[in-house]
Amino acid sequence: MSRKTALVTGANSGMGLATATELARRGYRVVMACRSLERGEAARQQAIRESGSADIELMSCDLGSLSAIRQFAERFLAIHDVLDVLVNNAGVITVKRHTTSDRFEAMMGVNHLGHFLLTNLLLPAIRRSPQGRIVVVSSGAHKAGKIHFEDPHLTRRFNAVKGYAQSKLANVLFARELAERLQGGTVTVNAVHPGAVATNFGVDRRTGFGRSVYKMLRPFFRTSAEGAATAIYLATSDEVTGMTGQYFYDGKSAPISANARDAASAKRLWAWSEREVGL
Repeated sequence: MSRKTALVTGANSGMGLATATELARRGYRVVMACRSLERGEAARQQAIRESGSADIELMSCDLGSLSAIRQFAERFLAIHDVLDVLVNNAGVITVKRHTTSDRFEAMMGVNHLGHFLLTNLLLPAIRRSPQGRIVVVSSGAHKAGKIHFEDPHLTRRFNAVKGYAQSKLANVLFARELAERLQGGTVTVNAVHPGAVATNFGVDRRTGFGRSVYKMLRPFFRTSAEGAATAIYLATSDEVTGMTGQYFYDGKSAPISANARDAASAKRLWAWSEREVGL
């Protein structure tokens, strides 16, 4: 029996690294998609040591660049005919307004649009899996979010909470709409809230901004492994076979906001996302 293949975005640290390591430990062939090959290789070596598996591949993928995503997908599909598990884990949070190379607001661009394009490009390989699984890492912050269709890239009145909550709501709406579009097939799509996790997420690597707050709050947060547990459960457990279009927290289906339940918004977001990424 051949190994199943799993792809984890943002796998160089935090929950992404914990997810990749545990999937490798469970016998999956793991592809770590990382923006930085230098940090990614250090993480890959750590994952090999901790999982006891050498079947871990590193590939460069910058979710802040549509052209880089297309190049990644082309390379991936040339090597891997089948993708059994896709974990859309990578994410950013910015205190000030930043933009991607395609001039998207960074949180909407990376957290949602980058994964939207990546997932759609990889769907042929996921469909070839006997039971393909897509896991979208969202957040409880989605409950504070709305999609600002009149200004989705927040060119006016930007703030970090508004931008992050919007991107995490977009994750849930995307997962639900994709699940709807894939109904009747073998692919399932679910979103997950990992809880409050102690990672370097939100710490600016260039300036170190946020590091002191991170150190102060770390004892009160979950570990990366604890935060990754539900994503791993959705990726591997027989208990969730066939379950799709749901939002999980602590291994159980959980309620979502009224905005996240809005099917019309999900369809509108999908159409807008297609135009933004050129699908």
